[in-house]
Amino acid sequence: MATLIGLSIRVRLLRALPSRFKVSVEVSEGSHVSEHAVNKQLADKERIAAALENKNLVQIINQCIAVV
Repeated sequence: MATLIGLSIRVRLLRALPSRFKVSVEVSEGSHVSEHAVNKQLADKERIAAALENKNLVQIINQCIAVV
């Protein structure tokens, strides 16, 4: 769930900010049991790109960041 939340935050920032900004999303130290693994996944550009090619996952992310 932490990876999905981090990915949703990253996508929201990428969509909202101009492309000249670099986006980095990390789980703060001590806030998650597997923070190192989550941060590794969120920092991997290839893994992020592959996740954003998955239609089902993109639908879930869009639901997460939808403005009510």
